[in-house]
Amino acid sequence: MKSVVVFRIDRRSGVATYLQIVRQVEQALRMGALEEGDRLPTAAQVAATTKVNPNTTLKAYRELERMGLAEVRQGAGTFITRSLAQPQSGPGSPLRSALADWLDRARAEGLTGQDVTALFHAAFESAYPGEAPD
Repeated sequence: MKSVVVFRIDRRSGVATYLQIVRQVEQALRMGALEEGDRLPTAAQVAATTKVNPNTTLKAYRELERMGLAEVRQGAGTFITRSLAQPQSGPGSPLRSALADWLDRARAEGLTGQDVTALFHAAFESAYPGEAPD
């Protein structure tokens, strides 16, 4: 069992802190950085690294538990109960490699991170009308 998630909180994002934690866990699950059986950091560890109130982290963990993604084991911690990773999006997958290559080309051609984000959102809207990217 590993614990590889490090939370990054953006206090200016307008997104509730506990939801930022939930979304970061979901992202880590989709990317294969977290797997079933992995232990999440304790609320005290998260508080020490992010200055987030431990109750906020506990609220996020309760939401993950409600979603069926985590399980709180009294005295042992909070553990991931299932993965969201898709074989076609994991590390080393052809889609991920192609995206990394594309991002390298975009940077080489002078696109900024904001340019790439805008381009992604436009392409995403075209491919997935009506869905919002997280």
